[in-house]
Amino acid sequence: MQNGYYSVTGAMVTQFNRLDRISNNLANLNTPGFKEQKEVVGDFMKIFQEKRDELPLKNHTKASAQFLNRTLNRVPRIVEEYTDFQLGAMTQTGNPLDLALGEENLFFTVQTPSGLRLTRNGAFQRNDQGVLVTKDGFPVLSKNQQPIQIPPEAVNITINPTGRIEYREADNMAEPVYLDDLMVVRMDNPQDLQAEGGTYLNDRDGQLATKIKVVDQTRQVHQFMLEKSNVNPIHEMTALIETNRLVEMYQKAMNTQMDDMNSDAINKIASTRA
Repeated sequence: MQNGYYSVTGAMVTQFNRLDRISNNLANLNTPGFKEQKEVVGDFMKIFQEKRDELPLKNHTKASAQFLNRTLNRVPRIVEEYTDFQLGAMTQTGNPLDLALGEENLFFTVQTPSGLRLTRNGAFQRNDQGVLVTKDGFPVLSKNQQPIQIPPEAVNITINPTGRIEYREADNMAEPVYLDDLMVVRMDNPQDLQAEGGTYLNDRDGQLATKIKVVDQTRQVHQFMLEKSNVNPIHEMTALIETNRLVEMYQKAMNTQMDDMNSDAINKIASTRA
């Protein structure tokens, strides 16, 4: 068994997974509210120390199990994936339905075909039925967990920092009319969230509705603004170059294992038999 070959193969798979993550971050560089996805690379030795001296095959001795597992367990792998919820820069758009949140652990709530989801992407719009929706057409929810219906006569829509929505009618511009309140929520532990389809977030355990807490007085809703992606393009490009170099290095190591070492072994065996 060529343990080195399997170790290098596992390391290359890890780098391929890193490439997927980096490519996704770069693809969403200009997506409002997108949060950078990151990972931690470790090895099996750090995670499964209690199993390092055992093999599932009963006919192996403990000494051989120690040697084999300590060799294979050094294979680097992604041991944790998480989201960086650091605030992105805000940009002014002039669109009254563009909203940004000024605190990391705050989210808008939307209704998708798969259920309730959270998002930081406040690029909202009014659809043909007058419902406030995301760019994908998913309804934005109010505090009573219902879609927000904007009357056709509504003009001069204003959304204050607490998420209170008001508008004025064309024939009465003086008096604002109360419409609804945005459902802005927070999570006790944002790392329980995982990205799902761009800027949408869902609970890893599927228990989102039980973990969110509605915030009554946020003072962090900013109208006419959008939060940019928090992806750092320089860091991501550097990581991309590093990962590509590692893939090339592992490829050379695999060729050495399969071609050079096997060829050398065959020649030595042949010369011994001769």
